[in-house]
Amino acid sequence: SGTDEHGLKIQQAAAAAGTSPPELCERVSGLFRQALTQAAVSFTDFTRTSEPRHQRAVRHFWGALRDGGALYKGSYEGWYCTPEECFLPESQLAERRDARGRPCKVSLETGHQVHWTKEENYMFRLSAFRDPLRNWLRDNPRAISPDPFYQRVLRWLEEDLPDLSVSRERSRLQWGIPVPSDSTQTIYVWVDALVNYLSVVGYPETHGEWWPAAHHVVGKDILKFHAVYWPALLMAAGLAPPERIFVHSHWTVRGQKMSKSLGNVIDPCACIGQYTVDGFRYFLLRQGVPERDCDYYDEKVVKLVNSELADALGGLLNRSTALSINPSNTYPCFSESCFPKISDCRGTKAVGRASAEDYEFVASVASLPLQVASYFEGFQIYKALECIALCVRQTNSFFQRHMPWKLDRKDPAEKLWLDTIIHVTLECLRVYGTLLQPVIPHTADKLLSRLAIQPEERGLSNLAFLPRYSGKPCPFEGRQLGPDTGVLFHRLEKSRQHQIETKKL
Repeated sequence: SGTDEHGLKIQQAAAAAGTSPPELCERVSGLFRQALTQAAVSFTDFTRTSEPRHQRAVRHFWGALRDGGALYKGSYEGWYCTPEECFLPESQLAERRDARGRPCKVSLETGHQVHWTKEENYMFRLSAFRDPLRNWLRDNPRAISPDPFYQRVLRWLEEDLPDLSVSRERSRLQWGIPVPSDSTQTIYVWVDALVNYLSVVGYPETHGEWWPAAHHVVGKDILKFHAVYWPALLMAAGLAPPERIFVHSHWTVRGQKMSKSLGNVIDPCACIGQYTVDGFRYFLLRQGVPERDCDYYDEKVVKLVNSELADALGGLLNRSTALSINPSNTYPCFSESCFPKISDCRGTKAVGRASAEDYEFVASVASLPLQVASYFEGFQIYKALECIALCVRQTNSFFQRHMPWKLDRKDPAEKLWLDTIIHVTLECLRVYGTLLQPVIPHTADKLLSRLAIQPEERGLSNLAFLPRYSGKPCPFEGRQLGPDTGVLFHRLEKSRQHQIETKKL
């Protein structure tokens, strides 16, 4: 992760705040780092584009573009949008009135005002890369996902692809990296920013260990920069495009785009305080569908998190480890006579004490780890969590269906079945806890610790569910459970603001 720190808008924001660009960037990058730490997001590197290692990589990259004949000096004029740091064609503009009521032009997509700019800049021969870009995408249909964004990029490549202005006059833009051997020009902020993907893996010396096995995660608003300009720049510099570009849509608030002027911007740090780190992470990943904008409001978070984490998952752990049901506080034994193995669960009848529904449910949980791994790999985290939530509901139904609290532990036959019900339930919880570690790390750790699953037993690879059903030994069987960690996930209260609004209604 990291921060892109150069450009005209940073220069202007620092001037407006009465500070210098380096001081502003130091403060803001610190806030991003703090927010990531608060959200339990780990990173191997936090790169800042103002760092010497990055500036060195950018100068080298510029040299590769120049030496490859991809740059030329030319006059450029057009409508420039400072907040987006790019020129926009007439087709992407709309007529509006500014704060004083004067007519002005704004970006259709963002509403930001644009200004006519005429400069002599270095130009990049983007037009020469239409066919190489098309060939790259046709040969790699999974290079950009989800598919709607892949299709959008293909459409862009059918349209006009003018050469790209890749520098700004130094007199206008001092906060940036000067063009090597031309101190009158500053390298365009997007060329500078995109190179951070290379500088962070050791470009120009050691990047070959990682590149091009890179997966970028980007917002849909910066798709053209990542899926058209960046691959073309890489090709021109003699490098391969990144392996995959995952694109995500935006969060709206009650159906409206977030905007400072509307006052509906959501502060993630406040949400973490209100819903806990795990609660907020779970909501965003469970509801965030990459290919379309998703809507956010407080009641939705409270309802989802209470239902799936506090009630379904937390309630299941609480019921299956209660001393009244499991007085020895152990991972009980599984009985093959109560739950005999069958070759095919489809159309099966009840066998032993297990019902036909039980066999279907066990098959669902057995297939879950591979299913979740596949969805994680394809960046469809919401689908993985949907599958887990469905299996959690099935496990609750299984537990409820057999009412273990009504079974008599003193009767040997009843005890076998009671222990088997608990064993199957704990095995399910172990699988869910393991699979949920990347999403809700603290809650997953609490769940697995309660089941006495050791750190080295929590890997996602080789996650075997219910080995005793297949006649294999279970390393957890007979093990003493961990100490009671209390409520797995405390139910969330509706926000104070929402309660006030409801009273008014």
